[in-house]
Amino acid sequence: MLHTLEDLDGFAIHATDGDIGKVKEFYFDDKQWVIRYLVVETGSWFASKKVLLSPISIKHLNREDKTLTVSISREQVKNSPNIDTQQPVSRQHETDYLGYYGYPFYWGGAGLWGGYSSPYMIAPGYISMTPQPESSIDVADMFADVDAMRYRNQDHHLRSTLAVTGYHLEATDGDLGHLQGMLIDTDTWAIRYLIINPGNWWLGHLVLIAPQWIKEVSWVTSKIYVAMTQQQVKDAPLFDPAIPFNREHEKGIHLHYGRNGYWEDRAMNLKAR
Repeated sequence: MLHTLEDLDGFAIHATDGDIGKVKEFYFDDKQWVIRYLVVETGSWFASKKVLLSPISIKHLNREDKTLTVSISREQVKNSPNIDTQQPVSRQHETDYLGYYGYPFYWGGAGLWGGYSSPYMIAPGYISMTPQPESSIDVADMFADVDAMRYRNQDHHLRSTLAVTGYHLEATDGDLGHLQGMLIDTDTWAIRYLIINPGNWWLGHLVLIAPQWIKEVSWVTSKIYVAMTQQQVKDAPLFDPAIPFNREHEKGIHLHYGRNGYWEDRAMNLKAR
């Protein structure tokens, strides 16, 4: 299901032995456009610290109650490796974090999460009913010291969603407005769409652009460049956060831009195996 970042902001985290805190922001992988960590503010029980929560630990999302149930405990969170969320999260930090919780590394495979499409598929105790893709890596191998050393210092491109919100977009013929939010697929935690506010040239409207349609992102100048014109975007189906967003809406957007849907690409990949 797709949720906006605004939808997920403030969700309470239910651990196995009590509440941990509330979601405040997210770190995403700017190569695959996937949420890798939720930043959770713990509250008074843990000196109001901010800690990272991997989607691998999430068992259930309840939109009505605005809660996320996770498979870890408050005690585990308290004893987890200290990570300063005000500083960039290094691959070394990730290696320590994932190792502490007994999670396999998500990098190195063909899928969004190792050899799989969803984080819960690599969670401890998950039993797949289908054969593991040939291109994926065995879970035991993911913990090998050689892999840890190989990826330890690799540039991993984690970005804060708060930091990139407000980035300006450039069409091929001029300004396209700014990034107002994102639509997240909470089955895979992939960022499916960027929510664009065209601003002054089309006041009061919101449109969607998939990350795969981005031509270039300049992290230095805080700009996103897309290979489409202002008119193409202006003619695109509008996005209204107050209206439930479904597959038919997605099909209309992809049809307008002449692009295959990610669900079609996924089906083709499965058929090709």
